Amino acid sequence: GDRMWHFAVSVFLVELYGNSLLLTAVYGLVVAGSVLLLGAIIGDWVDKNSRLKVAQTSLVVQNASVILCGIILMIVFLFKTQLLTLYHGWLLTVCYILVITIANIANLASTATAITIQRDWIVVVAGEDRSKLADMNATIRRIDQLTNILAPMAVGQIMTYGSPMIGCGFISGWNLMSMCVEYLLLWKVYQKTPTLALKSAKVEESELKQLNVKKESDVKPAEGVQLIVEKDVTGFEPQQEKEVSCGARIAEPFITFRDGWVAYYNQPVFLAGMGLAFLYMTVLGFDCITTGYAYTQGLSGSVLSLLMGASAVTGIMGTVAFTWLRRKCGLIRTGLISGVAQFACLVLCAISVFMPGSPMDLSVSPFADISARLFESEPLPTIASPEDKPEMVFATGMPNLLNGSTTPANGDPEMSPEPVPLISVSLLFAGVIAARVGLWSFDLTVTQLLQENVVESERGIINGVQNSMNYLLDLLHFIMVILAPNPEAFGLLVLISVSFVAMGHIMYFRFAQKSLGKQLFVCCTPDPKTVSDSSPPGNTSTV
Repeated sequence: GDRMWHFAVSVFLVELYGNSLLLTAVYGLVVAGSVLLLGAIIGDWVDKNSRLKVAQTSLVVQNASVILCGIILMIVFLFKTQLLTLYHGWLLTVCYILVITIANIANLASTATAITIQRDWIVVVAGEDRSKLADMNATIRRIDQLTNILAPMAVGQIMTYGSPMIGCGFISGWNLMSMCVEYLLLWKVYQKTPTLALKSAKVEESELKQLNVKKESDVKPAEGVQLIVEKDVTGFEPQQEKEVSCGARIAEPFITFRDGWVAYYNQPVFLAGMGLAFLYMTVLGFDCITTGYAYTQGLSGSVLSLLMGASAVTGIMGTVAFTWLRRKCGLIRTGLISGVAQFACLVLCAISVFMPGSPMDLSVSPFADISARLFESEPLPTIASPEDKPEMVFATGMPNLLNGSTTPANGDPEMSPEPVPLISVSLLFAGVIAARVGLWSFDLTVTQLLQENVVESERGIINGVQNSMNYLLDLLHFIMVILAPNPEAFGLLVLISVSFVAMGHIMYFRFAQKSLGKQLFVCCTPDPKTVSDSSPPGNTSTV
């Protein structure tokens, strides 16, 4: 259900607002800003509450929000013409705000679910077996990618051969059923794993000794854990006394925010986490921006769903590559190899910017008529008004086929060079899809590095800050699109995205160099033995 909604919401927003990417960018901006500000607080909430309560609460809130959003969108699609006339269109604007706000709540709940299940539950279930942890991480990601194939394909076909309103109803009904099934599955896993009910100092100390590669001795981690426990124990009693003070309650979220970021900066895998975060500063993914751009270039919902399915297949290949590379070369080197593979594939995206059919035109100012785009839906088709450029006419003419509008400038003779402009779009999506192999392998690498090197009592807040970092860079790329939403500027955004991906992998290279030193480029080493079940706690040759 979450994957269906993630794919459909961007198409719904483009359908509602015309061909502009503005509304999708605003939605992404709100989502990124919310996780940026609340990521540490959500993680702290995960740490301070029981695992079952956190998982069940976030699951119910997430699915209920998606269901409510689907109902509102169905009403908007049914009565859009009437809503436009009521109160000079302000009622329709209120509906847009409601959809974006509730969808943002659903995303925050999804963030809490991901932190507690994929960053905490899985570590407890795997115990001290790092190989089992890696296999479980890869399995969860494969399931995630399989849903990425099936969910968009189902919704895309329904929206193409049915209507967006039918798609909203289908997503709402599916989330209602899946919420019940997921709730029961979580309960069964919790019952079969008694250690999930424990959050004690002994568990933290044993996990720290087994997993933290940066520990200098057995005494210091134990002291660190004891200090954390003391803070937790003494933190509950003063809270009851300070409940009278409103100032302390107001300041508590800000203190949690500050402490979370400081703790994240002091983690030994800080550079690796930053490298992963920099990969989010990109339009080269199947998010609402790229989906909206492809939609304006003439790709239907059905084609987009098939492309997203293909990217999920390559993502599954990335999970297979991760497990194989980790056994052969070690965890840290796996991230380095995956980064090189991803960047090599993204070179195709950079080349696509200069190929025939690319709508990039630097003569058109990307910042022109921003105020007009905020209140009107017609300026975008007139941006590429010069008729002496067949590529530009084709790029702006294809959306007219989708929206049913007719433009006198686009006659039948202009449609003759149709196969030529597809070169740019094909290269773009070929690079994006192929890069998913390296991307997901790299993502799994950093995920396991965080799992192995963060104390249990801090897993929630550290991973919450990691999500905040991810969304901070994600926020920047949405701001770029808001400032330059026209398709002519998309090529420039592609080039900026490739450069940020390169910087992220440079950061990870620095982390790998500091961790392995001269052994970084020696793949045939006894690293796999050091991460086996019987590895001694003090071994620091690999992570």
